Amino acid sequence: MLAVSVGICVGSTLLFALVPAIQASHVDLSGALKSEGGGVLSGSSRSRLRSALVLVQVSLSFVLLVGTGLLLQSLNKMRNASPGFSTDVVVSVVDLFSAGYKPGRAKIFHSQLLDRVRTLPGVESAALTRVIPFSYNVFSSAPIEVDGYQPPPNEQPTVEHVEVTEDYFTTVGIPIVSGREFTRTDDENAPPVAIINETMAAKYWPGKNPIGERLKAKDKWFQIVGIAKNSNYRTKLETPTPFFYVPLRQNFRVQNSLLIRTRETPGAMMNALAREVHALDNNLAPLITDRLQDQIDEISYSQRLAVTLVAIFGAMALFLAAIGWYAVMSYSVSQNTRELGVRMALGAAVGDVLRLVISRGLRLTIAGIAIGAIAAFALTRLMGNLLYKVSPRDPIAYGFALLILLGMALLACFLPARRATRIDPVRALRI
Repeated sequence: MLAVSVGICVGSTLLFALVPAIQASHVDLSGALKSEGGGVLSGSSRSRLRSALVLVQVSLSFVLLVGTGLLLQSLNKMRNASPGFSTDVVVSVVDLFSAGYKPGRAKIFHSQLLDRVRTLPGVESAALTRVIPFSYNVFSSAPIEVDGYQPPPNEQPTVEHVEVTEDYFTTVGIPIVSGREFTRTDDENAPPVAIINETMAAKYWPGKNPIGERLKAKDKWFQIVGIAKNSNYRTKLETPTPFFYVPLRQNFRVQNSLLIRTRETPGAMMNALAREVHALDNNLAPLITDRLQDQIDEISYSQRLAVTLVAIFGAMALFLAAIGWYAVMSYSVSQNTRELGVRMALGAAVGDVLRLVISRGLRLTIAGIAIGAIAAFALTRLMGNLLYKVSPRDPIAYGFALLILLGMALLACFLPARRATRIDPVRALRI
């Protein structure tokens, strides 16, 4: 939708900027110099058409520049915002599913690999998870039942969850605000347990301590042993939702991801991990070894692409608007040579002529900016789902667009204005 909208804006930009330029390039200069000018902005219908086209061009440029400013601020804040966990953690995957591993064999392999990785030099902690944050994989989701909680009529609470091993929260840096983390003894022989996030605790146990309480999911009752701090799971734009964690050793799957907190680089970790994998199964190798930050960058590519496209189109609109300004002002000066000559013959200084031409050009610009500001005020409301901690009414974005357009307008009007100061008054009066 954003790309289509920008495409329409660019098409309009090309039309409204090039028409004045093309018309100006076909001006009959001899006829223009002999015509009677009524002012620096001619009152003829052709001049009004050119001015109207530039007015629309300025308005479109303002809207695109405001959009660019909003998206750039949003992207910068999103990049610097913490997702609620450490992004320096190294991620790796060994594809046991394609290798034909069954759950029992996969469990033994992953347990042995996890023990080996934890003993590697430079490794501070390591854990397994079925789904890593900010990946394209889907978290498990199930209807839940909570002791003592009565849901509203016609509502069946459904909450996402993920299977993780012990040391997961230590490895990814998610604090446990109450209770405990999972331990190695939370396996299939132990009672089912769960760790919930702060949002889930506040929703289903308001004003109470949920430690020791129970929740039911997939026909199994879990005792809550901890509360984890909220974190993002898919994008930094998401608002906190109820979420819980269960021990992977109690709910084992064939395919899992390995998370490693280490001082080593991903490349060095890849080599060490490959040796440990080959020691367990010479036919296997780690598929990927990246940091979580790489996952976040990949998943946020669409936002970065949107910002880049809007910035490019905004620059194009600004450049073409400058062409339109220059064409209209050049034509206007050529049409009003007599008036300018009279003013200079009556004693108007060079500075007076410059101010006259530029000020009248800026009046057209200011009118376009006013229209563009109204349009931007209405249209930027549609960008709410694309913005991160930036208001669609952000004054910095509007000020950025205003300064850029005024600066470009001054530059586009200056050359015709300077040419106007070089008019020979005597020759102009003879026209």
